Amino acid sequence: MKSFYSLPEDITWIEVAPGNLRAVLSERPEVMLVAFSFEPGTVGALHSHPHTQVSYIAEGSFEVTVDGVTQRLAAGSSFIVAPNLVHGVLALEKGLLIDTFTPRRDDFL
Repeated sequence: MKSFYSLPEDITWIEVAPGNLRAVLSERPEVMLVAFSFEPGTVGALHSHPHTQVSYIAEGSFEVTVDGVTQRLAAGSSFIVAPNLVHGVLALEKGLLIDTFTPRRDDFL
């Protein structure tokens, strides 16, 4: 199992939707670290999954909705999503989210 990952040679960006890219930064079966890049105005559609998610806003600002509650968050902020809660984001400006999932999201591999 790989223990070290380096930017940019070990990272592959995948277009999730127009204006939204995803890159798996590191992973093991029990945990995964993923970057999501957003262009201004891009929506991370409302969705749910059985994983716990912790998100850190590394750049930009977002309207974040978790379980029907929406809040504006900027770089340096974070939020957590319990399994199966509906959540999504709207990029208010160019932004970067760093998400941790447990267990790993195999659908991202």
